[in-house]
Amino acid sequence: MAILILVSINALAQNTPYNISKDPKNDELTFNGPINFNDLEKESSFTWLKSGTDEYRPDEQLVNVLKRQLHDYTMVVFLGTWCDDSHYLIPKLEKILQITGYPSTRLTMFGVNREKTTKGGEEKKYNITLVPTIILFNNDGKEMGRITESVQKSIEADLCAMLPH
Repeated sequence: MAILILVSINALAQNTPYNISKDPKNDELTFNGPINFNDLEKESSFTWLKSGTDEYRPDEQLVNVLKRQLHDYTMVVFLGTWCDDSHYLIPKLEKILQITGYPSTRLTMFGVNREKTTKGGEEKKYNITLVPTIILFNNDGKEMGRITESVQKSIEADLCAMLPH
């Protein structure tokens, strides 16, 4: 049975821009490399994504601010599909991006392994040490702020705090 699972994982990984493996500490599937929400949603074992997205009720006033401004910025996200903090925060981010109509073309996401490294080494460029890390950039490429591992108030409040007032 274990060999069949590994063969299936390896076959699937060959058709994706990311590597798939099992985390040695908690046996969770690890996606390593460039990913998107569709990739995460297709993985049936990632029940944390759908339940977290469905259950989250963001602050409507803050969401309205994000609806007006967030699309002017690009976002880079690093997460661990094996990581409890990512399981908690990334569904909330997905809900905010859905509600605000944030263009998927302005979002770049990377899955990391337990060592916080990516298949292509992108974590070095962005100085990633903890996950999840959500980084917001203006159109000039200037970093406006980042959320690292947890939020100060809420995902929508922390994103609003990065925007000019």
